[in-house]
Amino acid sequence: MTIEQDQPYFLPRRLIGGDEAERAVASGEALWLAGGPLAFTHVEILRRGTSAEPAYLFSVKGLEIASDIAEGHWRAWCELASAPRPVLTGLDLSAPILMGIVNVTPDSFSDGGQHGEPEAALAHARTLLAEGADILDIGGESTRPGAMPASPEQERARVLPVIQALAGETTTPLSVDTRKARIMREAARAGAAMVNDVSALRSDPDALSAVKETGVAVVLMHMQGEPATMQDDPRYDDVLLDVYDHLAARVASCVAAGIPRKRIAVDPGIGFGKTFAHNMRLMRNLALFHGLGCVVLLGASRKGFLGRLGDGAPADRRLPASLAAVLAGRRQGIQMFRVHDVGATRQALAVWRATEE
Repeated sequence: MTIEQDQPYFLPRRLIGGDEAERAVASGEALWLAGGPLAFTHVEILRRGTSAEPAYLFSVKGLEIASDIAEGHWRAWCELASAPRPVLTGLDLSAPILMGIVNVTPDSFSDGGQHGEPEAALAHARTLLAEGADILDIGGESTRPGAMPASPEQERARVLPVIQALAGETTTPLSVDTRKARIMREAARAGAAMVNDVSALRSDPDALSAVKETGVAVVLMHMQGEPATMQDDPRYDDVLLDVYDHLAARVASCVAAGIPRKRIAVDPGIGFGKTFAHNMRLMRNLALFHGLGCVVLLGASRKGFLGRLGDGAPADRRLPASLAAVLAGRRQGIQMFRVHDVGATRQALAVWRATEE
């Protein structure tokens, strides 16, 4: 995908909800963000090489009138950013979707390998289902910083028994967290409805074909480098725009290959090849990613930057910070959240919806 030298990027600002949003959209003062329930009244226009400060802040009505602003990009962006998101793996996106994490690995950063064996992972998955998980994400290869890759045989032995067992006892959609085309195909046959690939289908040259042929949904995540080395010295020209362009290119590759946009979710990859400052810039500006026209997933649960903000709390003591990250994402219209603590997150979102949306 070619990036124009002076390409504008549109960042929704001044988000509103409830009756206020309804009135503002009806009067032309706002546009729905990804179909609602939030709307936005202003847009910040970003360009490469300019200050990170909001020097170009326009009202939606002003941009509608000044059609010459942003060289014709505005209309095309509006179609993608404002359109309602389609049902993904049978999930209704009118309410936030919680993806429960099931790590079938001996070296997960978040749980220390407590669920490293299939039986323990199954028990944990059932707990997450009882807490109200909308979808389960089952992974057999640790992608924590410094982790070494698992062999296909190791990964297969970890995830397939769990997916097969769960597919036989629940109608809740299942996702497989993998970078390997072989695992994607076998997991789909076993009952997985989604592939969650931290490399955005780049690690395995056959991965894109595997997703297309099986008909599963896919999460395209941004990661700079490989898990073993991604935190050594991550650098960007502009992390927000670089991540956006990378995901835009991966979405375009999928669509060109015959994977429809309605089957694609995107994830900015918090903590994957990013410094604390990079993560914070992404978290403050998550609404940018609605411009890709896809469901946006946020996976910030228990991540290291939360520990830094929370007085150095270890991973298993970052629940309050993780809940705050989810609410920060929901305030920017994020539709899916990949979380360890499903029950607590559902409670926090229920209170937020009752008071904010």
